[in-house]
Amino acid sequence: MLFNTHQTLKQIVTLASKELEQADLFFGHGTDNPWDEACWLVETLVQRSGAKQIDAEMKLDEVVLEQIQSLLSKRSNEKIPLAYLLNEAWFADLPFYVDEKVIIPRSPIAELIKNCFKSIVKQEPKTILDLCCGSGCIGLASAMVFPESTVVLADLSVEALQVAAINSEKLELRSRVTLQPSDLFTDIEGCFDLIVSNPPYVGEHEYLNLPDEYKHEPALALLSEHNGLAIPIEILRQAANYLNEDGILLLEVGNSWQALADIYPDAPFLWLEFENGGEGILALSYMQLRHYKF
Repeated sequence: MLFNTHQTLKQIVTLASKELEQADLFFGHGTDNPWDEACWLVETLVQRSGAKQIDAEMKLDEVVLEQIQSLLSKRSNEKIPLAYLLNEAWFADLPFYVDEKVIIPRSPIAELIKNCFKSIVKQEPKTILDLCCGSGCIGLASAMVFPESTVVLADLSVEALQVAAINSEKLELRSRVTLQPSDLFTDIEGCFDLIVSNPPYVGEHEYLNLPDEYKHEPALALLSEHNGLAIPIEILRQAANYLNEDGILLLEVGNSWQALADIYPDAPFLWLEFENGGEGILALSYMQLRHYKF
């Protein structure tokens, strides 16, 4: 084992970071470097052990050291994202439960939520649909910043909705949230002030070339036919039927954004910019969706 009870927390984090750095890993499911990931791993397990304070010079008992070593080995050898090993991901400054039933929250939509969709929505949305919700992170984080809103979390995967249910309870939002199994809009009723969707948008060729960490995520939540655009285009075609007249659609298409723009060169897409990085998220109003034929 790398660690012993004579080492300080800082020394343990340093050793864990070096182990991660040497393991040929991809960082992009909660952190973007081995040091931050080592801090996340060690500090989380120390907190869960009941420690009231965390100090760089503190010593850890053998049980915690064994837990750190076990998860570190799984991360390094099996390329399992740390969020799954800890069953925790942070999104819009909120903690979410995650497991391999859902993709790990990482959308730049978090920045929009923290800014209350400033300059995108004219007034606070009362009704929100999180379509292809996965863990529910987008809809639930939106519910937190718009306390008068009600939210529908919809997903084709019943297993994903089980995770979304855990998170709605975790954030004490169950009374304002409806969980709806639905293949896109098939079983959705009513109209909404805001529809936000981070649907599958990865083409098969791109998927095959993704780092190993992505292969632990459910393919259903990543893959879309026609080079990743089949599902996003279907959402564009139907969304107006489920928006109020002042409603807005926010749709994430990631790296497929240029291909979508090429297919619809005259579409009035508003491509959003992000201070903290990210691309491929568009906004369209109800009227734009009505007038432009996708």
